[in-house]
Parts: sequence; C-alpha cells; structure tokens
Amino acid sequence: MAGAAIASFLGVAQFHWDPDTYLELMREEVPDYEHLQEEAAAVTGTGARRVLELGIGTGETARRVLARHPTASLIGLDASPEMVDHARQVLPADRVELRVARIEGPLPDGPFDVVISTLAIHHLDGRAKAQLFGRAARVIAPGGRLVVADVIVPEDPSDVVTPIDDYYDTPSGIAEQLDWLTEVGLEPSLAWAHGDLAVIVATRPATS
Repeated sequence: MAGAAIASFLGVAQFHWDPDTYLELMREEVPDYEHLQEEAAAVTGTGARRVLELGIGTGETARRVLARHPTASLIGLDASPEMVDHARQVLPADRVELRVARIEGPLPDGPFDVVISTLAIHHLDGRAKAQLFGRAARVIAPGGRLVVADVIVPEDPSDVVTPIDDYYDTPSGIAEQLDWLTEVGLEPSLAWAHGDLAVIVATRPATS
C-alpha cells in the first residue's frame, strides 16, 4: 500500500505521515476498509481480558476491539511515534498501553486472549510472517486467538483492488498463511474474504 502504512508499521524513515490524514487515505485505497475492521473485531469473540495489537495505527482497530471486550486491557505496538501519539489521544489511557516497537521484534510477555493485526503484516515477506506467527503463538493463552486482517494475494488477479508497492508490500496468499499458522501449532480458518482482503482467525488449542 501507500507510504502511510509503511511509515506506521515498519518505521521507514523517508515517509513522514500525518496521522490526521491516515484514515482518509486508507478509506480511499482500501474501499472495504470499514468492513475489514468490523469483520476483524467481530471474530475476536467476547470476554477477552488481555489483548495485543500489532500495528496500532491511529487506534481504529483497538477502539472496536475494546468496545467488544469492555473489561479488556490492550497493549498496542507501532513503529511510528507519530501514530502512537495519535492513538494515545483517542484511546482510553486506563485500558491501553502503547509502545513504539517494530512487529519484527520480541513481543510483550503473554498470555493474551487475543492478538490482532490489521493492515500491517502484509509488509513482511513470507519468512518474516511465519516467524511472527510463531512468536504470536507463544504469547497466546490456551483457547485464545490470533486475528489477521490484511491485504492478500487473491487467486483471481482481477480481484486486486488495493494499490501495492512492489518493494515495501509483500502480501501472501490465504493458503500459505493457513499453512504457516498450522505449523506453529495454531488452528486457523478463513473468517472472511472479499477481493484482495481477508480476515484469518487462528486459535490456540485449549489445554486439557
């Protein structure tokens, strides 16, 4: 996608985003942006107590997740200090802890009932995605889930709608992501897909 997402999630220095224009850009480049957000929040379930978000952006996903889980606290990571500052202004300080951090690095200590990422992971190549899924699996509580809502490579090239930068954007297909999630011990399924967008949910099996 365009430089906004790059600056927010990967911390690329040459992009200097104004967080105030981020949502406008996302809605322009991702026509189903709101639908993607709603579907992602919906599959987080109910009753979560601890949530980790990878790529907090302006706080749109966190706002929806917190509304669905009224007793939950949330830790949000983002590589952009500007995005973190913006999200801090719109999210409840008593329920949210925001950190400037790259999603390629170590994740906060779990366990988390929900780990969620929206429009961030497609910036990682296949190997980095698989590694991130492994790190996420280790901090998810038994019975908890990982939700990935993102741009994907559709089977039909005519379904491509979202503009992609061939250098910074490396979306993957649904099938290979399901395979990577299975390999790290999660039980994944496709929750929603439309065009070149998808929501995947992967559950960590509950212990006996």
